[in-house]
Amino acid sequence: MSSTSQKHKDFVAEPMGEKTVMALAGIGEVLGKRLEEKGFDKAYVVLGQFLVLKKDEELFREWLKDTCGANTKQQGDCYSCLREWCDSFL
Repeated sequence: MSSTSQKHKDFVAEPMGEKTVMALAGIGEVLGKRLEEKGFDKAYVVLGQFLVLKKDEELFREWLKDTCGANTKQQGDCYSCLREWCDSFL
């Protein structure tokens, strides 16, 4: 897979705290607004969904696509970001 973005590196470098959903790699302003409208306003709320889906890549990618219209790259960036964060902090 391609190298990670600075946004990804920044996110996985520290505890999540109260970061907004747009702090997640792959989630910009447009997708962030769509997620917020559906109640996913914080990164930890998306993390909760990630965990409910048992960290399953295929299920999470499909959920992200269905929930906010994320494309394949955005899905992969967000999944990788959360997976790496979990590996470091859970």
